Amino acid sequence: MAKNFVEELQWRGMIHTIMPGAEEQLAKEMTTAYLGIDPTADSLHIGHLVGVMILKHLQMCGHRPIALIGGATGMIGDPSGKSQERNLLDEATLRHNQEAIKGQLAKLLDFDSDAPNAAVLVNNYDWMKEFSFLDFARDIGKCITVNYMMAKDSVKKRFNGEGDGMSFTEFTYQLLQGYDFLHLYQTMNCKVQLGGADQWGNITTGTELIRRKLGSESEAFAITCPLITKADGTKFGKTESGNVWLSPAYTSPYKFYQFWLNVSDEDAKRYIKIFTLLDKATIDALIEEHDAAPHLRVLQKALAKEITTMIHSAEEYEKAVEASQILFGGATSEALRRLDEQTLLQVFEGVPQFKISSEDLGCSFVDLCAEKTQIFPSKGECRKMIQGGGVSLSKEKVADPMRAVTAEDLIAGKYLLVQRGKKNYYLVTVE
Repeated sequence: MAKNFVEELQWRGMIHTIMPGAEEQLAKEMTTAYLGIDPTADSLHIGHLVGVMILKHLQMCGHRPIALIGGATGMIGDPSGKSQERNLLDEATLRHNQEAIKGQLAKLLDFDSDAPNAAVLVNNYDWMKEFSFLDFARDIGKCITVNYMMAKDSVKKRFNGEGDGMSFTEFTYQLLQGYDFLHLYQTMNCKVQLGGADQWGNITTGTELIRRKLGSESEAFAITCPLITKADGTKFGKTESGNVWLSPAYTSPYKFYQFWLNVSDEDAKRYIKIFTLLDKATIDALIEEHDAAPHLRVLQKALAKEITTMIHSAEEYEKAVEASQILFGGATSEALRRLDEQTLLQVFEGVPQFKISSEDLGCSFVDLCAEKTQIFPSKGECRKMIQGGGVSLSKEKVADPMRAVTAEDLIAGKYLLVQRGKKNYYLVTVE
């Protein structure tokens, strides 16, 4: 027996508003539902992940998910929640982005099986590009009044002086999104649209358009999820260096893992329900275990493990854990040597760095630390700390201050890592 989709989302805290009748429709038969994804980049970021997880639950509950890439709508920009217009994309960029996004979605959704509820990927550019303005104005524009469109929050805010007003293009956005719903309703029997809470106005324009165009017995529904926030009120999914992307080219698996590992206790309790597929009993037990000893960060570790494995792989997760232990745990020199350059630089981001020339290789360790760099203020201090057993080079204890530093000590062919005491690291680049 498949799980009940609405109940599953409810206990996970993933429903903001649900249109009356939607739950009955889902209980009645296998239902097709769609979610729009903006293709402005060739990777999704974790802000998209909530919607994708909803599609995943939909499919796991026996229904059919459609991921709609907003090629046409991405060309004009959605005004919801934004006070500025966005850049427009050309078709080649859109197609490239669509393929990249499909690859990421395929990790979470089953597109390829012959099951009746296999996921489908569509791009609204495919049906909008042939639509003439006159046809659109005649067939769609006449179904919805301007009064109805003006009443939407996303429109009202922009008319009341937020940003620089609103272009006609953006004003028509809700009609275009509404037409997507009508098109999918007619061609794929899609009866539910899913989206973030900020999409409610656009989605209900779609349900209204279907009713007015096809008659009141044509029922279509909306389900929205809350916009994810952080407990401290700052924006979820953004770090100082920008978005947290699913593509390893933009956010390395190590950085991705670290993001989840560092969320607050309060956020971890919400995120583990939203971003993992762990069941209620498992999550309740984890929360209980976490509350008994918060300093062990049981929840954050479980969250980071589940989501890094799901988006990257078990192997990348293991590598991220190993990299994290280099700074904070007793990792070995082998672990350090396995790091690729990008991860190495990320692990040691923010530690003091020095540069020496390749001709300096062969000098003694004490010269490296007190003359070629300023790791120690004097040779005497360096020797004293080595005697106390408190100095390492690339994770191996230094016993002899006069030992030569050679090319064999290098990590990734060009770095030396000196450690003073437990917490102080210095990265030396050999150029």
